[in-house]
Amino acid sequence: MFGRLRRDGRQGEPVSFDAGAGLVSARVRDENGRPLAGAEMALRHRRTQRVTHATADDFGLVVSTAASGMYAVSISAGGYRESEHNVEVVSGDHTALGELMLQPDTGLRLPAPGEWVLDQDHTSIRFVARHIGLSRVHGRFTSFRGTINVGHRIEDSSVEVVIDAASIETAAPQRDEHLRSADFLDVEHYPRLHFFSNRIQHAAGDRWFLDGTLNLRGASRGVRLDAGYLGLRTWNGDRLGARATTELHREDFTINWQQTLAKGLVVVGSTVEIQLDIQAIRA
Repeated sequence: MFGRLRRDGRQGEPVSFDAGAGLVSARVRDENGRPLAGAEMALRHRRTQRVTHATADDFGLVVSTAASGMYAVSISAGGYRESEHNVEVVSGDHTALGELMLQPDTGLRLPAPGEWVLDQDHTSIRFVARHIGLSRVHGRFTSFRGTINVGHRIEDSSVEVVIDAASIETAAPQRDEHLRSADFLDVEHYPRLHFFSNRIQHAAGDRWFLDGTLNLRGASRGVRLDAGYLGLRTWNGDRLGARATTELHREDFTINWQQTLAKGLVVVGSTVEIQLDIQAIRA
């Protein structure tokens, strides 16, 4: 079966999909009319309750095929109010929701100015690296400290985190010792990792970019954190929550150890994904 779709959501070149299925699309924008990349569309079948998810591309276009039937469709993005719709998906047809402009969630309060301290018991600093091109090795740092100094404007804030390099842990003691050695972190000569940022800008909704400098193994490099602000809670003090991700390349920090298998396959991948889950308490 065929439908037709262009990036603007109007009819265009044919797109094929299976018999018994239809196509649902939307173009998602923020309150200023800019594309909302990463917005999520969820389609819940009214009879079976099966849910299908799709994510908007960099142009805000989100597209999904679904079995014919009646659906409850929700469009959501962090920091925005959800947009809900009822649609009928028809076999071989394209249901276009058109341009959808999401409105900010005004209930998401920003933190008050002042110093906020990372709660180590409820904060995690994790990393993921490829091993021989097959699996992903997950690890974390268990000892660190950090502060968030919130300005009267969030853009005037700063973040500083210091990590004890020797606290690296991957649930494999022999591998952990190798990671602490001169081949990798060289914790004897470089006992700490240090990150500092005072360049914070709003992206959209609950997303913020933090541009800073990471000092690792004696090398300082610029790093951008893609952060999602989760809001405020009161529990044993005032707390804020956030998530953040970035990618590092080992060679940028002179971590060049490598072992090669047959056909040039490397043991450890060059790119390391960093994942942060943050809870901070107002000092």
